[in-house]
Amino acid sequence: MTMPTYIGMPSFPDAARRAVADPRLRANLAHATTTIRGRRADAVAELDDWPALREAGKQIKDHVLENLGHYLRVLEEKVTAAGGTVHWARDAAEANRVVADLVKATGETEVVKVKSMATQEIGLNEFLAGEGITAFETDLAELIVQLGDDRPSHILVPAIHRNRSDIRDIFLRAMDDAPEGLTDSPAALAEAARRHLRAKFLSAKVAVSGVNFAVADTGTLVVLESEGNGRMCLTLPETLISVVGVEKIVPSWRDLEVFLQLLPRSSTAERMNPYTSTWTGVHPGDGPRDFHLVLLDNGRTATLADEVGRQALRCIRCSACLNVCPVYQRAGGHAYGSPYPGPIGAILSPQIRGIGSDVDASLPYASSLCGACFDACPVAIDIPEVLVHLRARAVEKGPRHPLERAAMAAAGWTLRSPTRLALAQRGASASRRVARRGRIRRLPGPLSAWTETRDAPVPPPESFRAWWARTDGGRKETGR
Repeated sequence: MTMPTYIGMPSFPDAARRAVADPRLRANLAHATTTIRGRRADAVAELDDWPALREAGKQIKDHVLENLGHYLRVLEEKVTAAGGTVHWARDAAEANRVVADLVKATGETEVVKVKSMATQEIGLNEFLAGEGITAFETDLAELIVQLGDDRPSHILVPAIHRNRSDIRDIFLRAMDDAPEGLTDSPAALAEAARRHLRAKFLSAKVAVSGVNFAVADTGTLVVLESEGNGRMCLTLPETLISVVGVEKIVPSWRDLEVFLQLLPRSSTAERMNPYTSTWTGVHPGDGPRDFHLVLLDNGRTATLADEVGRQALRCIRCSACLNVCPVYQRAGGHAYGSPYPGPIGAILSPQIRGIGSDVDASLPYASSLCGACFDACPVAIDIPEVLVHLRARAVEKGPRHPLERAAMAAAGWTLRSPTRLALAQRGASASRRVARRGRIRRLPGPLSAWTETRDAPVPPPESFRAWWARTDGGRKETGR
């Protein structure tokens, strides 16, 4: 069992069509992503050596992936020597079972959580609820999503699709200790959340966290966050359980230094992360008395075997690719049917889940291939390259729409004959007659799906083939 597709989610085109039709959602997304994108550009521009840092991050991650077995063994040895316990989970089912059993062994029925993509990936909260254990999210945005019975729609800002008035209404409806007369000012909302969570922090005996980085040579785990909630979860409870994807390793503290510069600027546009928490095993009188590390595979080994697709495992979850993606900005995160939205989700989810559903087969097409995501990625993941690679796999293995098969058959028939191709080109040029001001606003038949949300470009008045024949191979045009 790998990462489950969200129950009831349609393919990306169907989900995106509904999202694009919501003007309020588009406005929220446009405002948030534009703001984050601008601040990040300013923060990155401050560093003359940003390209060198980016290349260093890429090489470190690739080195780890090429030697993953070695570094996992070193990490297990160091964590164990420091008093921690390491558990291996092949898939979501094993990871969930391990965490639930560890919580039950403490006798507790509640846990507090640090924001964690890995636990979202395996559906941990839902699994724990089925076992009679309540998980309380402590990240502000995750708290908003949880209280709103919602799903995250952004890696860094899970409630990016909500505005302040939405959040106030959620708090008043679902937060039992929300103050009367709560306004939608950021300070008031933050204070309400702070008071609500304080009691949870002080009473919780068990915490569950993700991990941004695991330092192999010391067995140290690292969490970066901006609110201090992570620090509370990692230090106050008696038992700490950390669920970590096996790719999150860095070899040494020297390597970690690179990512402590790349991640804050790429995610929150800060020079330095406000809260960087590190812990190594257990220490009497300081922090949790019992530490468990759950190393999660869940499709990562299969991804590692793909020479093109494996670069997705470099991802450090900064979300920079989401903030520059024109598709994400209009469709939002829910349309991706996965805990991992945006460009990185479009290449990561189909690999670790497999292309066995309409959702996963459609995700590699959730892109214009403009390349903005590759330019923004701090570890140089060539997302467009992987998207094209996965599109080929989707065609080979995934479900095919009858119209797609017919279109490809027609294209193949046309391209096999120079005469038929020339006729098709002349027919395309004839469509200029229906253009208005250089655009075709409506196309007939199946092609109308394109012009429902965008204009079609007008074909040139003359095809390259016709120009080549008219100019005698271009020599007349160039004077040669």
